[in-house]
Amino acid sequence: MPTINDTSAFFSAALRQPGVIGAIAPSGPVLAGTLASVVPMRDKPFVAELGPGTGPVSRAIGRRLPPGGRHLAVEIDPELADRLELLCPDIEVLRGDAAELGPLLDGVGVARVDAVVSGLPWSLFPEAQQRAILGQVCRVLAPGAGFSTFAYRFSTPTPGGRRFRALLHEHFEEVVVSRTIWRNFPPALVYLCRRPFDA
Repeated sequence: MPTINDTSAFFSAALRQPGVIGAIAPSGPVLAGTLASVVPMRDKPFVAELGPGTGPVSRAIGRRLPPGGRHLAVEIDPELADRLELLCPDIEVLRGDAAELGPLLDGVGVARVDAVVSGLPWSLFPEAQQRAILGQVCRVLAPGAGFSTFAYRFSTPTPGGRRFRALLHEHFEEVVVSRTIWRNFPPALVYLCRRPFDA
């Protein structure tokens, strides 16, 4: 469960950057675990996390990541990035924009990753920015790798929600939609995507 400190840090970031922090609350454990389900549990995978925030999904990734795996988290908010480094020293925090995912990974010697897990607030981004980020995700995924992201249940019937789902289908051959996670606040669903067309 998110801690009081998680929630406080989360709302502080949302007040600093309301156009960047778009979730209503930190991800609950069921949502975090579902997002992390694309992380391989064998060999030494490289995993990129987009928008880790206060770290609930990061911790779920850490529970799946086998010894020798590498967890790289892209965070645009400097205070959240500092906090994540302090609380999760096993994570390599990359400060920057997810739209620059490829160059950020290049900077630490990583060309391809075995999973990308996203906690980004897609509804806040214009379509051009959504396309830029999804294009970067498609370019860095290794063959067979998965991409996961989420949407709040109430937003999926809206024009923006329908547009984002269409963009996922435009970028990935396979888009699986989870059941609604009612135990999250607010209820959410997860998109699990594989086989990018832009690879």
